[in-house]
Amino acid sequence: MTADLFHISSPTTFNRICLETFEFQYEHIAVYRKYCDLIQKSPAHVNSYLEIPFLPIEFFKTHELIAQGKTQEVIFSSSGTTGSTTSKHLVASKKLYEESFFRAFKQFYGAVEDRVILALLPSYLEREGSSLIYMVDALIKESKRKESGFFLHNHQELYDTLSSLKQAGEKPILFGVTFGLLDFIEQHPIAYPDLTVIETGGMKGRRKEMIREEVHEILSTGFQVQKIHSEYGMTELLSQGYSKGDGIFYAPEWMKILIRDPNDPFTLLESGKSGAINVIDLANIYSCSFIATQDLGIQYPDTSFKVLGRFDNSDIRGCNLLVQ
Repeated sequence: MTADLFHISSPTTFNRICLETFEFQYEHIAVYRKYCDLIQKSPAHVNSYLEIPFLPIEFFKTHELIAQGKTQEVIFSSSGTTGSTTSKHLVASKKLYEESFFRAFKQFYGAVEDRVILALLPSYLEREGSSLIYMVDALIKESKRKESGFFLHNHQELYDTLSSLKQAGEKPILFGVTFGLLDFIEQHPIAYPDLTVIETGGMKGRRKEMIREEVHEILSTGFQVQKIHSEYGMTELLSQGYSKGDGIFYAPEWMKILIRDPNDPFTLLESGKSGAINVIDLANIYSCSFIATQDLGIQYPDTSFKVLGRFDNSDIRGCNLLVQ
């Protein structure tokens, strides 16, 4: 399965790998098998990825999801809120995660070696177990550029670095947590049209909640860039979707977004209708590739999607985008 995972060239191939993955996970992940049995869905009764059961994401908070015979090489955890139960993702293969995010980055932004990678992710750096920090740290190291790096609260240093890169005609990428970017741009506005700003979400009580359009308008003005990019990822996934503006996301070939009826979790909606987001992440081969999230969204006919918010009774996690 892993040999074909990142070489999906057709809907037929995608469907085949989904069915193979479902069969593997049904056999090797006890929690998922028990859930499938309860709703009477086994590989013998499934002929399309559209029929595969999606495990509620809450199971990552209450159970250890890892294939039988595998041990975790790293554990990613969600930030959560004070007193809340956090999700834990037991990752059996760091190599698989790395291949997933390196390939996705190259698909959307080109070779990482050609870019300076900057990161303003204070809330993630200040805790352990962030899959986002793991990814960005690997991108920084792979870029092999001395200017690449993390910036905690040292905004002046980030401003000086950006100014130097601008003067040199570079086109860097800046990953930033929402409140960090807003804090930075209030004190250090810089006109840098060739800068790519990737907002990763996350206000976490640091600032008043704002809708995405408002945040992006402030950031676009502050950096003088045409569009603000975004990343759609979470602790429970080993793949990410990216938006190059207007909140419209695209996923790599091994990741797919489906929309379910919020009132009937076993019914999928056609494109163009809003509902709850289901994610297929085939890189999650040793945990669970079929996840029913608590995010709300809409998928379009070209398979792009938009995140509209979260269910009211869900806790807001750091890696998720702003509630609208």
